[in-house]
Amino acid sequence: MLTEIDAAAPGNTDLTDFVLQLALRGAKTVIEEAERITLSKRDTRLWLDLLDNPPKPNRRLIAAIKALPRS
Repeated sequence: MLTEIDAAAPGNTDLTDFVLQLALRGAKTVIEEAERITLSKRDTRLWLDLLDNPPKPNRRLIAAIKALPRS
């Protein structure tokens, strides 16, 4: 039966580094999944249409732009 030490051996690493690498890999996966947005086909088409045909700015947006500090 293989142990954790046997699993760490091929990578020339000790058990602590092996476990840490696995934990970091798992954390990266969790973060990537949390940051990913998945759209339905309908929402994808809507998003692409809005990119191709953005709505005209309304009064509130124009006022917000005018209120921005100039650099």
